[in-house]
Amino acid sequence: MTKEEVAGMIDHTILGAEVTKEAVKEKCREAKEYNFASVCANPDQVALMAEELADSPVKVCTVIGFPLGVNATATKIAEAELAAAEGADELDMVMKVGALKEGDYELVKNDIKAVVEAAGDKLVKVIIETCYLTDQQKVKACELAKEAGADFVKTSTGFGSGGATVEDIALMRKTVGEKMGVKASGGIHSLAEAEAMIEAGATRIGASSGVQIIEGAEVSSDY
Repeated sequence: MTKEEVAGMIDHTILGAEVTKEAVKEKCREAKEYNFASVCANPDQVALMAEELADSPVKVCTVIGFPLGVNATATKIAEAELAAAEGADELDMVMKVGALKEGDYELVKNDIKAVVEAAGDKLVKVIIETCYLTDQQKVKACELAKEAGADFVKTSTGFGSGGATVEDIALMRKTVGEKMGVKASGGIHSLAEAEAMIEAGATRIGASSGVQIIEGAEVSSDY
């Protein structure tokens, strides 16, 4: 793949407690320059991103139930509705990981479905937080996300104990089939790593260092 093709699959990400408006604006400027797929920032920055990206094809992405996924479903619905109203194009929601691990599959599916319905025509990615799951649980999480009508499954928040692996991407792709999106996120620091994820079946790459990845620069950040 060309660097331009890889860039077009990157969600240029800035998430965390210390994120400032100016930092989000800089991510938006970079995303427009490099033609990234989206900028993904905290929910309180959606309106700002929508304004900054209004003159470009770069999508506005934000997070729902982030980073733990343990919010009440009603809270996630409210977050999704507000984000959509303020200009978000894509919503990355965190699955109820604990509920999945204890086998409460209806709760997990209904939680995802509620966000999908609240999102309307907005794209929904479900973060399954692979670092906490067995392979069997990863498969079940992907199946539930697909049944609930989500558009993507995503490996990680970047706030857990681990990030994306080639093996997990391949397993997720095998589970959801060819039509559903798969996003690799967490710990992707180089163009070679991004390409390996794409080769394994990823159709999006979540990374805070998109520019450095495309430019081939050294990246010292964690997730």
